[in-house]
Amino acid sequence: MLKALIIEDQLPAQRILMTYIEQMPELALTGAFTNALDATPVLQNQQIDLFFLDINLPKLSGISFLKNLTVAPNVIITTAYPEYALEGFELDVTDYLLKPFSFERFHKAVMKVKDQKVEKASPEFVFIKSDKEFFKVELKQILYLKADDNYVKIITPEKTHIQAGSLQNWEGQLAQDFVRVHKSYLINLSKVDKVSGNRVFIQGQEIPIGRAYREGLLNRICG
Repeated sequence: MLKALIIEDQLPAQRILMTYIEQMPELALTGAFTNALDATPVLQNQQIDLFFLDINLPKLSGISFLKNLTVAPNVIITTAYPEYALEGFELDVTDYLLKPFSFERFHKAVMKVKDQKVEKASPEFVFIKSDKEFFKVELKQILYLKADDNYVKIITPEKTHIQAGSLQNWEGQLAQDFVRVHKSYLINLSKVDKVSGNRVFIQGQEIPIGRAYREGLLNRICG
């Protein structure tokens, strides 16, 4: 299932998108916002597969918002202004829906995202840089990742690797077995021994579950 956001300042347009999303079992709406700045924390702290983005937004335009993102999920632009189409595609958006658009056209755009997700094979390993060398680490060896200022600690049973960058960047690279459970933690779901209260236990280590991530984790565990 694709987790989706709506960033649209016109409430009637928001309601149309919500109605269309409800008709597609492939989609789960995570949130709807009237400006891009309010949506930013969700994009930073949760794994979002897709967002529907209007161009003319208060505070920050949709195009400026896209340009400021270091890592973006799939983006479908929804706007009444066709002149923005070229600039949108130059920013590597998945599709461009010109208002008013039909459910059929909406469905076609979403299926592009779904097809890309299916085609993208999950990696079995990553290369981690240490000094001037790169070491191969299999994903099945990783227990969890922890954000630490501008670095990420990659925890395996044998060693902790430290890499520059953000947890969000790693979240976009790793396979679906990895789940964000806290703003500072990304865990390998296959390594979880148990979930108790607001803690995940992995090989004797306790990892906190953030309030914003608990429902998503339980949905993954319970299917």
